[in-house]
This record gives sequence, C-alpha cells and structure tokens, in this order.
Amino acid sequence: MILTTGGAGFIGSNFVLDWCAASNEPVVNLDKLTYAGNLENLASLAGNPRHLFVKGDIGDVELVARLLREHRPRAVINFAAESHVDRSIHGPEDFIQTNIVGTFHLLEAVRAHWSALPAVEKAAFRFLHVSTDEVYGSLGADEPAFSETHRYQPNSPYSASKAASDHLVRAYHHTYGLPVLTTNCSNNYGPYHFPEKLIPLCIHNALAGKPLPIYGDGRQVRDWLYVKDHCAAIRRVLEAGRVGEVYNVGGWNEKTNLEVVSMLCELLDEFQARADGQSYKSQMTFVADRPGHDRRYAIDATRLERELGWKPLETFESGIRKTVRWYLDNPDWVRNVTSGAYRNWVGRQYGV
Repeated sequence: MILTTGGAGFIGSNFVLDWCAASNEPVVNLDKLTYAGNLENLASLAGNPRHLFVKGDIGDVELVARLLREHRPRAVINFAAESHVDRSIHGPEDFIQTNIVGTFHLLEAVRAHWSALPAVEKAAFRFLHVSTDEVYGSLGADEPAFSETHRYQPNSPYSASKAASDHLVRAYHHTYGLPVLTTNCSNNYGPYHFPEKLIPLCIHNALAGKPLPIYGDGRQVRDWLYVKDHCAAIRRVLEAGRVGEVYNVGGWNEKTNLEVVSMLCELLDEFQARADGQSYKSQMTFVADRPGHDRRYAIDATRLERELGWKPLETFESGIRKTVRWYLDNPDWVRNVTSGAYRNWVGRQYGV
C-alpha cells in the first residue's frame, strides 16, 4: 500500500493512473479538491478496489494520522501543492498555507507514524516529496543547467514556498532520520493539465477563437517534461533512490514559450484546421510580462540516468503531439473543468 497526497491534480492523477495500470499494489489517494483537483481525472478508477480516494487536507494531522494508522502504507508520495506562479503573485497566502504549513503538518504526522513502526517496516518506509526546478531561480542564456547542488534562489511566492517545503523535508531527514527522497522536476505537460498553464490554455483558447497570450517577448526558456515520463521517474526514485538524496527530473527539451505556442498552432492546423483557412498563429498575442518572470530554467538530469537508469522516453515533438491529440479527443473533460461542472460530478460520483 502507498499513500499519495494531491493525487487528483495534474501530475498526481497521472501518477495514480499509471500506478494502478502497472502495479497490483493499492493506493490511498488524499486530495483536498481545490480548483485544480479534479476527480474526473480518475474516472476510470471508479469502483477499482485498489484505489481509495479520501477528500482531505494534508494539514489535517488527525486525518493523515488515521489514514497512516489504518492503511500502514510503505510510502507517502507528496504531490499536494499550490503550483501556479500567476496565482501566487495575486494571492500568496494559499501557497504559504499549503506548501509550507501543510507540508510541515504532513511531515509531523508521517514522522509520528514512522517512529512507531516495527524495525523492518521502519527501514523500508519512504517519504517522497515532489518539487520543482523553480526553487533554483533563473538561468542566463549560457549558464549550465540546474544540478542537484545548485543554490536555491526562488523568485516568486510559489517557488519560495516550494523551496521552504524542500528545506523542511531535508531537515526532517537530518534531524529525525525520516527516510526522505526529493525530486525537482521541470515544466510538465500532458493529459489532465488544468487549463491555466501555457500549453492547455493555448489549446483551449485556440479552439475557442480567443487570443493566445504570450508574456513579454515570448523568449523565456523552459525545459519541458512529458508527465508520463515524470511519473516513471518518480516510481524509479521510490524504488531505488538513496535516502536523503535529491534527484532532478528533466526532459532535455529546452524551448522558448514562442516556440511552444508556434508548435501547438502548427499541430492544431494539422489536426483541426480553422474554418477560415488561417493558421492558429494569427491568434498569438503578446501581453505585458508578469512581475519577476524568470528568464530560463533548465534541468540537468544526468544523475538520475547515471545512478538509477532513468531517462525520458518522449521528445518534445512526440509528447506535444500526444498532448494536443488528447485534448482534441477529450472535449467533455475540457468543457467540464473550465465550467466548474466537475465539482458537481465529484459529488454525484463519489459523494464528496
């Protein structure tokens, strides 16, 4: 048995789906179901006895303690986080509460549970914390990619809150001996991505005939990682990662935002051309840059490949083609998640 937190969000739900497809080991899935937590992502698991969904907050120590006591998971994988930079700029308090205070309460509950385990279970237990490359700050155009030893220099309320959570996880290992693992990933993309981030937002807006907003000059660089590759990396780190260590997970796919949006438009032109014959590129619109916008992120995932044998299966070209196809094939999911109707669906389907 494993316990995931935030397992109804974008990365978390992809992980749970892949886990249930590849393993017979049950998963308890704890998620608060904020706006980006969507049980429709997990509809294919309805009635599956190996997936138990629990609506709740990682900050609820009593609830987490009860789940740990009743199910005795061999691992806790923490996906739970507020994760949108723009939202953190306009409303940082939620990020402080979830990413810092929530992680603290989760760690406290897990530490108490782990400390009381029999020796064999205690030695096998793992707490895997899923984090972001944004904790490292911004890179210049010619600087080497982020390694696991790169100095933390977070520049947004979001990245600062994730950096703080990383430090707490590290401290609980070094102070209390809690067997932790941390992964820091680059920008994910793929199925079930809430349409506030660049790729799903542009797909949604393009099909709706709306502008495709591009911050500043569009030349901000990100390393793009297909979400299924990320999930495979997490499984591998959980399986064989060295306790107390950090592993960077990247896709080896540095692209400017302008390149990404252009590729999306070209794929949409191919798959679902506009009725007027124009390219979706005509909808690209440059808007004022956001405050403190980091110029470049890049992940050096050499350690993960060298020590654990993981490397991404998808190139950006193959992964983005799969992603666009998925959104075109799942218009009901997009419509529900953008209308808010999925909240009613949760109540009908799971009674939460």
